[in-house]
Amino acid sequence: MEHQGTPSTDALRFQVLGPVQAWHGERALALGSPQQQAVLTALLLSHGRPVTTDDLVDGIWGERTPPQALAALRTYVSRLRTVIEPNRETRKPAEILVSVSDGYALRIPAQSLDLASFERQVAEAADAKSAGDYRGSHDLLLSALALWRGKPLPGVPGPYAEAQRNRLAERQIAVAEERCAVALEIGLHAEVVSELSALCAAQPLRERLRELLMLALYRCGRQAESLGVYADTRKLLIEELGVEPGSGLAAMHARILAGDPTLMPTAAAAPRGEVEESAAFVPPAQLPADVSDFSGRSKIVHELRDVLRAGSGQAVVVTSLAGIGGVGKTTLAVHVAHGLRPDFPDGQLYVDLRGAGESPAEPAVVLGDFLHALGVTDTPDSLDQRAALYRSLLADKRMLILLDNARDARQLLPLIPGVSGNAVMVTSRSRLAEIPGAHLIDIEELTPDEALALFSAIVGIERVAAEPEAALAVVTACGFLPLAVRIAAARLASRPRWSVSDLARRLADQRNRLQELQLGNLAVETTIGLGYGQLQPEEARAFRLLSVVDSPDLPLSAVAALLGTEERAAEDLAEALVEANMLECFTPGRYRYHDLLRLYAQRQNERLGDTAEQQAALLRLLDLLLATLQNAARVLEPDDELSELLHDSTTAGLRLADSTSARDWLRSELALLLSAVERAVDGPPALLRPGVDVVLVLRALVEDPTLSPRIGNALRTAASGAQTQRDTDALARIRYALGHVQQMTGELTEAEASLRQSLGLQAPDDLTHLRASVANELAVVLDLAGRTDEALPFYQQAHEISRALGASIGEARLLGNMARAYVGLGRHAEAVESARAAVAVARTAGNTPCLADTLYQLGVVLRATGSTAEAARALREAHGLFQSQQLRFWEGYALARLAACLLDEGQHPQAAEAAEESLSIAQEIDAAYCQGLANAALGEALLALGQPARGLACLSEAHAVFTRLGVPEALPVQSLISDQHTEPTAPPAP
Repeated sequence: MEHQGTPSTDALRFQVLGPVQAWHGERALALGSPQQQAVLTALLLSHGRPVTTDDLVDGIWGERTPPQALAALRTYVSRLRTVIEPNRETRKPAEILVSVSDGYALRIPAQSLDLASFERQVAEAADAKSAGDYRGSHDLLLSALALWRGKPLPGVPGPYAEAQRNRLAERQIAVAEERCAVALEIGLHAEVVSELSALCAAQPLRERLRELLMLALYRCGRQAESLGVYADTRKLLIEELGVEPGSGLAAMHARILAGDPTLMPTAAAAPRGEVEESAAFVPPAQLPADVSDFSGRSKIVHELRDVLRAGSGQAVVVTSLAGIGGVGKTTLAVHVAHGLRPDFPDGQLYVDLRGAGESPAEPAVVLGDFLHALGVTDTPDSLDQRAALYRSLLADKRMLILLDNARDARQLLPLIPGVSGNAVMVTSRSRLAEIPGAHLIDIEELTPDEALALFSAIVGIERVAAEPEAALAVVTACGFLPLAVRIAAARLASRPRWSVSDLARRLADQRNRLQELQLGNLAVETTIGLGYGQLQPEEARAFRLLSVVDSPDLPLSAVAALLGTEERAAEDLAEALVEANMLECFTPGRYRYHDLLRLYAQRQNERLGDTAEQQAALLRLLDLLLATLQNAARVLEPDDELSELLHDSTTAGLRLADSTSARDWLRSELALLLSAVERAVDGPPALLRPGVDVVLVLRALVEDPTLSPRIGNALRTAASGAQTQRDTDALARIRYALGHVQQMTGELTEAEASLRQSLGLQAPDDLTHLRASVANELAVVLDLAGRTDEALPFYQQAHEISRALGASIGEARLLGNMARAYVGLGRHAEAVESARAAVAVARTAGNTPCLADTLYQLGVVLRATGSTAEAARALREAHGLFQSQQLRFWEGYALARLAACLLDEGQHPQAAEAAEESLSIAQEIDAAYCQGLANAALGEALLALGQPARGLACLSEAHAVFTRLGVPEALPVQSLISDQHTEPTAPPAP
């Protein structure tokens, strides 16, 4: 490629087997824009031959050639010359990037381009193989593949780069395939199984790869899996192409079925004429091939490289990568190891220790293979002797040892060299903290961006770019687990008729997700199953039972309840699962599954079919949650009577000392409470009543409109179960709770129907807290709908029941509600009297939540009856109490009502400030009615402050909310809007 007479360009190096890059010595060169890189790519891949300007323009822009393409091309060439030849002024111009007739050529030595080095080594490997030197051929192919640094030419635009990208990717696959074939010739079947599996996943229709994988598995004694590869391949070919497997694959299938003895490995011949020299030490290069689409993990890659290069005094450097199955430990370790090959010139040893399987490799056998690779022909018999010889051979060498898929320290310790200079990388599903001085790194799932990059590398950037939301849904369903993402992407890549959305829809079904995440002999479920198979019986039981609820995480108290043990024993089991990477502990005392591990655990529950044990576990959890909810209610509502419960808890629950700890517990365990309720109401009949009790008490303590849809769905499921079981007591409570949820979301018609159904399920003369609560809730709904005359009898009915039961707090709240009804009926004196009585009862009881409620009602009543200053004082006190209890819902309402009072007092800036804060809270918690009140007050304040455009916008928003809810507040807001539109324009100033 180098032109005669040009100066030496040995300092220049170029890369196309990955991102396009260039170096001058050790200095990386800035290659400019993607189009400029496209010009350099075309010249590099022409191997010194001239490329015309027309070809360059077509190659970069294709049919979308811009008008100034030729001028732009000349600019790119000029800039490239400046980068490649920084000292052009001291030599003849254009000595490297030269102009030739109507085009350009790049004159560099062949060894300056990684592709040329790759092809030279591949050709030498072919010659070595022809000469019978299979080991030499294998080492050359391994060295050639190590030159790859990812997907070729990423980000380089234009049709020429796209064609070359496809050609180079195909070339890499072909050489990797040949490397595996040669490896099988020299007996490296165990070493290539994982690589062939990955290649088959990426190229599922490439039959030669499947054939090699079948042979490798068969030689490893995995005949059933080998035959399974054929069955999967045949099914795939028929489904996708409508053809049967080719002759090579079919013949391999037949030979395996027949037990053909010639399939077993034979010793590969050494090169003719060199038998005498074969005893000379050849540095082993046993690393599996690096994957071309490795992405992400940059921080860990740099950390590992720094640690392994640095060493630490006299000790051997040992790094241990731990993580769940499928998280990419091996891929990461192999990738890092390839990047470190120059740092370990005496070679690299590799072994799959099969620690996740039923028959892990014995250290003595592994040492025998290592000693053989180090040139030892007469291996000692005992483990200790082999370990001693191994340490002696490595004492004066600098070698990298990759111990993949380790089970425990016992298996590893004999394989660690004795002196520094060597480095060891270990991968394992367990955290191997007992290895002295090991640098421990936990490998977690990919970030969303990294998962999308991997998915795109396999599926194709264009296909993913066309459906970005569906692609994110796919990798999310994969739990960002590299193995799952790779399988999903390979399935999609092998099915050109599928869209990304098709795959996303299939993975959205949790019950079948694990089944979807398999391709050939690659399967997420199989990988997880290897870890599950290592668990002790008690650990396996714990792994299954903790998945009974779909909670994002579990506190230790819930773990103990589900397992039916004391917390100390439960913690020991949970920590054992953490050590095995079957569970995560992201903060002390809290545990969670990876999403796919939870699905696997739930599938094991289904397969075992032990519903009695699962039901008992969930019942213990519901007992704990219900008892603790009752404790929280006693702290937060100290004088309130709890509604009659359907289920008697068998535990005292967690102790909650004060309102802060009670609210903290509710906040931290809300997801668990909802998950337990959903599981209970959709489960066996015995779980329905405790599930209903939990949601009833929870509903009273957590007033958060954002939870309403989820709680509503659970209640509808519960209603269906109660109807099937003809449990009218449960159904009455469910209809009540559903009516409350519907009222919170502004569905007043639906709320009225639910509450009337609840009353109909109860005896008319029942004197119960439930009947009082339902009558009160129905009255609130009717009052909100502007039907106050219908509401008042229900308020009175609820009041009578509360007084008969001696429920002072219930009575206080009802007096406040009745006061609001009296206002609606124009009975102002009775309204004020009833509201003041409510506050007096609450103050006497010393119940802060009730006092806040009644002060709020008093403020609304006083404002409606013209006492705005006193109303504002009551609302400010109510707001302070709501704030101290962290009741954001009622904070928003108190501020909206306060803003209205301030408007009446003419304090427009203060009214606007209160309304703004109220609106912010209402939007945060999605409280529609509160948003309407806040917008109405803010709009009126802004009009008074001379901001008509913004004021009208707020009033319009308030009117839309009130109209949608069907409440009477829509009319006065409409009048304000109309007044603004009909107000005459002032005459121009003189």
